[in-house]
Amino acid sequence: MIKKIISGAQTGADRAGLDAAIDARIDHGGWCPAGRKAVDGVISDRYQLQETESSDYVQRTECNVKEADGTIIFSKRDLTRGASLTRALCIKHSKLYLLLDTDLLTKEYFGHVEPITLDLANNWLDTNNIEVLNVAGSRESKSPGIYALVYDFVGLLLLLE
Repeated sequence: MIKKIISGAQTGADRAGLDAAIDARIDHGGWCPAGRKAVDGVISDRYQLQETESSDYVQRTECNVKEADGTIIFSKRDLTRGASLTRALCIKHSKLYLLLDTDLLTKEYFGHVEPITLDLANNWLDTNNIEVLNVAGSRESKSPGIYALVYDFVGLLLLLE
């Protein structure tokens, strides 16, 4: 059962995970770069984040991977640099991860094919006793629409819990 969602609060997938947690009234947090740096400016105080010593995104990604019981990475089949880094850090630290191809998670599927993917993710969470979930993936500028997609998906996962 998910007790907490963490991320680095970058635009897109990261922020969607945090917003879904806030709206579902479950604990949230994670690590962000020093100065609360994101591509759209300073990350809002709405997000309960700890700052790393560095303003570099790599350090915050590694902290979130290490703190989580598991990570869901939302990305297109051709991984962005950030998604590749997250996967590599999960492997480096022997942390569980689930890579979901966003091309297969379009909203038109939510009433039809999508429950299969939701079931897969939910089973992965349950089987691996994931309580602290790191939500990672593409930023909005690299993958337009990913915020809404991840927000809906994570929201539905939390309803299944």
